[in-house]
Amino acid sequence: MSPTLLSPLQVGKLELKNRMAVAPMVTCYCDDDGMPTEQYIAYHEARAAGGFGLIITEDYAVDPHGRGFWCAGLWKDEQIAPHRELTQRVHAAGAKIFAQIYHCGRQTASAIIGAQPVSASALPCPTMGEVPHALTSDEIRTIVGQFGDTARRAQQAGFDGVEVHGAHGYLIAQFLSAYSNKRTDEYGGPLHNRLRFPLEIVADIRAKCGDDFVVSFRISADEYVIGGRDLAETLVICQRLEAAGIDLVHLSAGTYESAWAIIPPLGRPYAWLADFAAAVKQVVGIPVQVVGRIKEPAVAESILRAGQADLVSFGRASLADPDFARKYADGHPEQIRQCIGCNQGCISILFLNQPIRCLVNPSLGFEGVQEIQAAPTSKRVLVVGGGPAGLEAARGARLAGHDVVLHERQDHLGGNFTVGAIPPGKGELTSYITWLSEELGRLGVSVHLGSTVTPELVEAVQPDLVVYAAGARHLRPPLPGLDGAGVVEACDVLTGRAHVGARVVVAGGGMIGSETSLYLASIGRQVTIVDQLPGVALEENASRRYFLMKELQEYKVQALVGATITGISDAAVTIEQDGVPRSLPCDTVVLALGMVSEVGPVEALRQVAPVQVVGDALEPADGLRASREGFACGLAC
Repeated sequence: MSPTLLSPLQVGKLELKNRMAVAPMVTCYCDDDGMPTEQYIAYHEARAAGGFGLIITEDYAVDPHGRGFWCAGLWKDEQIAPHRELTQRVHAAGAKIFAQIYHCGRQTASAIIGAQPVSASALPCPTMGEVPHALTSDEIRTIVGQFGDTARRAQQAGFDGVEVHGAHGYLIAQFLSAYSNKRTDEYGGPLHNRLRFPLEIVADIRAKCGDDFVVSFRISADEYVIGGRDLAETLVICQRLEAAGIDLVHLSAGTYESAWAIIPPLGRPYAWLADFAAAVKQVVGIPVQVVGRIKEPAVAESILRAGQADLVSFGRASLADPDFARKYADGHPEQIRQCIGCNQGCISILFLNQPIRCLVNPSLGFEGVQEIQAAPTSKRVLVVGGGPAGLEAARGARLAGHDVVLHERQDHLGGNFTVGAIPPGKGELTSYITWLSEELGRLGVSVHLGSTVTPELVEAVQPDLVVYAAGARHLRPPLPGLDGAGVVEACDVLTGRAHVGARVVVAGGGMIGSETSLYLASIGRQVTIVDQLPGVALEENASRRYFLMKELQEYKVQALVGATITGISDAAVTIEQDGVPRSLPCDTVVLALGMVSEVGPVEALRQVAPVQVVGDALEPADGLRASREGFACGLAC
């Protein structure tokens, strides 16, 4: 009989209660000395209480100079005791916990670690740019010992095992790959030499922690860089690691240069690494764990039934819903709040060394403050607008115990967020709006569609507070010809309200302009983007932008950057680029030059009731900020 997500799994001497694991993800919730904060502990505790059988922490640096982020550390004995509270609380909540241990090597910056980065060879990481110091044999042996010592500290702190991070282009991966390892000594050249470093690490961990302590190894099945490792080498490596004594292999992919493979954005295939895991399972006898855009229980179950893996990692899916596993175990998978792959809070701000957040889960990062509490007095709350800010405001207010009614002028919920789901590859955005709509129904929030809020309606409802979240509208700058019949707005194009001719100029190459351009090109239009900036889609995270730019190129979308539109006529757009004027023949001009707040009725509403403005209606930004602002406002009503 095939295993299921709810069946136990033996890993070494350790039994996991189920096959659902929280993947390791950097949080930036620790302090600057790698010590766990209350927020860091509460974050892991919430996912243990949410039913996951195994929690794998973020990277624990084996040396402070081995940090790529302000992540946790177990590089000194003083860090042991603070971590005992973490492991005790996770165990009390019903889960096992591994510490992922790593050294970032060249994938960091001197500004972070206060020293020159190190690597197998003096080759800079293409994304970081700094030339690293090539480690000597003595320095390598020192780092080997640091891995063993870190594992010993993890064991003493109560962790059930460690995961040695040999994936994603970090130091171990730098030694394993001929792409980054150009050494000519015993640590370079043929694969058996490049394997020496990780094998010595595993041996040192075993010597210091014993045979019963679980050791997992994370590896990129394919690095997806020219000259990097591929599956053929990965199979050999996994066999050698098993022989060396590891208990579990955890399959991922990519390096910093191929970040899209580490964290694939929305629109990419689900469970895309399952076939790699299946190949590894054919050559090893230990359990195989797999990650990679697995956000639905049914998809995870299919992996187990097919025998492709033994343990399934839920990364961003566990950020979106810490109760993912419990809801599935309780028979309510439909209530799981799905990750939408936007990467706005978990990845984009992480690379700014800021604490991670989540667009669809505005409580992420606030688990430690118990922010959902009953209000001392129940109020009547009227929410205006059914986009993310309004929906989250309604949810937050209802969770706080208030009587909530929501009015949306359109005949559907979602606002401009739903419009953003129309371009190719963006459809899964709608799952967030669907979940919010159903959640408001479960909570008993009264929702009215096709309803415009006026002062008269407010007087009739008699709310204690109006939360105004009516969103934003397209910016229309003072350009000659802007009011012509051939000028339309991007939102109207995407919703089908505007007619678009064969030749289109899109004014603005930000996210809205670039994705609208892709949509138009996909339906057969000839598209040219004009933008003042030096590139298009610059605000998109790296993974999403990688695929977007590739698709724009495939559809032959032309981008004129560093260019300014100076006028619009019936059949052409005039621009200036590098001081040279030119004319672009076109049938339609699509405006995508940014958004401005939709606050027209606010002052009139304030004459009859207190009003608080949130989301894009306050200041156009992104969905991440809108959802958090709305939810926090609802809780504080």
